[in-house]
Amino acid sequence: MSSPDQAAPTPGVRSPLTAVDILALVCELFAFFTLAFWGFAGWAFPLNVVFGLGLPVIAILLWALFVSPRAVIRVHPFVRAIVELLVYLSATVAWWDMGQAWIGLVFAVVAVTAGVIAGRRRFA
Repeated sequence: MSSPDQAAPTPGVRSPLTAVDILALVCELFAFFTLAFWGFAGWAFPLNVVFGLGLPVIAILLWALFVSPRAVIRVHPFVRAIVELLVYLSATVAWWDMGQAWIGLVFAVVAVTAGVIAGRRRFA
């Protein structure tokens, strides 16, 4: 709910970015980087190129189709949250697979917390 003194933005103008929005963006970019790093570092030569380029491309396409502010396919907010969580989960699993469970755990907690706060603010 918005307070009475908080006016709705004029059409074509978005509300200003907050620290949570920026943190959510950093988490998304970190997830894409993680998937690329995991793809290039996790497999031998022929497969590392496929996974190093393919995994982040798939994650970016999913994000652009369902999660981005100008998503191509409009879905229910719960579906949007599930897609976002799947991208974060894949990055977390990648860190665990590389033997860096603590990095994966910290990333998961920060990303999910930022996503929940940003989602609640977006759909309130």
